[in-house]
Amino acid sequence: MTNRRTFLAQAGLASAAIMLAPELLKAAGKHYPGLQLYTLRDQLPKDVKGVIAKVAKAGYKEVETFGYDMKTGYWGLHTADFGKLLKDNGLTTPSGHYGIDSFFGKGDTEELKRYIEVAKTLGQTYVVIPSLNGEFIKTVDECKAVAEKMNKAADICKAAGLKLGYHNHNFEWKPLSGGATFYDTILAETDPKLVHMEMDIFWVVRAGQDPIKILKKHAGRYALVHVKDRDKTKTDLNTEIGKGSIDFKAIIPAARAAGVTHFIMEQENFTNIDPYVSITESCNYMKNTLHV
Repeated sequence: MTNRRTFLAQAGLASAAIMLAPELLKAAGKHYPGLQLYTLRDQLPKDVKGVIAKVAKAGYKEVETFGYDMKTGYWGLHTADFGKLLKDNGLTTPSGHYGIDSFFGKGDTEELKRYIEVAKTLGQTYVVIPSLNGEFIKTVDECKAVAEKMNKAADICKAAGLKLGYHNHNFEWKPLSGGATFYDTILAETDPKLVHMEMDIFWVVRAGQDPIKILKKHAGRYALVHVKDRDKTKTDLNTEIGKGSIDFKAIIPAARAAGVTHFIMEQENFTNIDPYVSITESCNYMKNTLHV
């Protein structure tokens, strides 16, 4: 028989469970599919509002931004208006790609600080470097200098309440003198508490590297991954998630175990398929098969 004291205790536990549910889900590895908006780079300038609505309809809950312009914002929308558009469609944005070559080349912080304000307005956590000018990293010493600048950029982000990320392609594994690579250098020379990595799985595989080995070796360094599949015949192209040659069923659990919290689909090309049909297929595969 349940007395008043037992009832109140049980009710208190139930209330606590409800309050903690989001954190419990997060701890249990519950995530949501994200989309890198670069996937729809041809469509966005023509109808930004319509495209964002279709992204939400396809099943995505997060987007990673790209393409911010100092003069025109996001395809004609000011940052706050673009953020409202995302919110109105039930979307959040944990990260954005922002090129800061001016900082690495000239040490200019103004562009970086502007991007930080954009990221904060959108409610993002990560300011992600999408790529680097190859002229900056031709030697080991230059790579070390870039790594040190990443630490400085990360400090600036931290002071603003944000985190710095780095997104790879495949050039990062080009051998330098002594057998070192740029990727090895930035992992060794940047502060793991400050510089977070976004693994683009397609480019890692295309570089001849093993994503699972890298994730295990550097567990804790990766906050985000690009879930991008590789066409089985035209191996320099992408395809819908689950149709290609990359074993995501093995990689995604390894990514979770390594600390990844954001799984972002990106597709750089479409072959004989409507882009919105394509991104919907990929989202469904990520949710139903990969359980992202």
